[in-house]
Amino acid sequence: MEVQDILARVRRIEIKTKGLSNQLFSGAYHSSFKGRGMSFSEVREYAAGDDVRHIDWNVTARSGQPFVKVYEEERELTIMLMIDISDSTFFGSGAYQKSEYITELAAVLAFSASQNQDKVGLILFLDKVELYIPPKKGRQHILRIIRELLVQRPGVRKSGLAHPLRFLKGVMHKRAICFVCSDFQFDIPESTLRIVAKTHELIGFQILDPLEYAWPSMGILPFRDAETGSQLLVDTSDPAWMQQMRLNQEQQVQSVRSKFIRAHADFLQIDMNASYTRSLIQFFKRRAM
Repeated sequence: MEVQDILARVRRIEIKTKGLSNQLFSGAYHSSFKGRGMSFSEVREYAAGDDVRHIDWNVTARSGQPFVKVYEEERELTIMLMIDISDSTFFGSGAYQKSEYITELAAVLAFSASQNQDKVGLILFLDKVELYIPPKKGRQHILRIIRELLVQRPGVRKSGLAHPLRFLKGVMHKRAICFVCSDFQFDIPESTLRIVAKTHELIGFQILDPLEYAWPSMGILPFRDAETGSQLLVDTSDPAWMQQMRLNQEQQVQSVRSKFIRAHADFLQIDMNASYTRSLIQFFKRRAM
C-alpha cells in the first residue's frame, strides 16, 4: 500500500470512528473504568452534612471558620492496545477482513480514550512483539497508531500470546487497561495471563467471522492454515465435517473465554456481522453496573 493510500485510509477511519467514539464516550467508556484514586482539589467552607474527617484544621485555625478538603477522582488512565497481526486476521467473508474490523475497533477505543485525556499505547504482536509504541496523548499520536495498524506486513506468520504478555509486563510497571484484539487461533498461556492480570486490567476481544461457524456447501475445496501455511482438501458438502467444524469452533471460543475468566480478566466475543459500536457500548455498560 502506497503512503498516500495509507494516509487517505487513516483520514477515512478518523472521520468514521471519531464520531462513533463520541457515542461510546458519552457515558459507557467513562463509567466503565475507575481512576487511580482520589487527589486533593481545593478547600471550601464547611457545610451541614460534610464529613468532619475532611476538615482542614490548618485552614480552619487560620480563618476562624471551619473548612473542608475537597477531593476528586484521578481519571487519567493508560490504555494499551495489543493487536494480533498474524495471517489469520487477513480473512473475511463479508465487507471486512478481520484486520480491518480490528483496526476500526482499535481506533474507536483510542479516540474514546483520547477524549477522556487517557494515554494510549500500541503493541503489534505475532508470537513475539513486532512493534511497540509507548503510551502518549494527542490526536497525532492516535493517527500514528492507526497508520501502523494499516501497514501491510506480508508472510505466513504464527501468533501467540506468551511473549507479548511478558513484554507487556516488562515495559508497563504501572496499572494499565489492556485490550487484546485477536481471533485467538492459538493456545492461550493461562499461567502468564494470570500473572499479568494481577498487575493490569486485561480484556480480550475475540473477533470471529460467521463463516468460521458455517461454511456453505461448495464441494471439495483447498484450505490453507493461515497460522502454519499447511494445506489440505476438504469436502465442504460433508455434513459430518460441517458439524465437526462448528463443534471445534465452539470449543475453541469456550476455551479462550474460560482461560480469561479464570485469570480474572474480562472477555468479549464479537461477531463481524454485528456492530462493534453496539457491542462495545453494551460491554462497557455491563462493566459499569
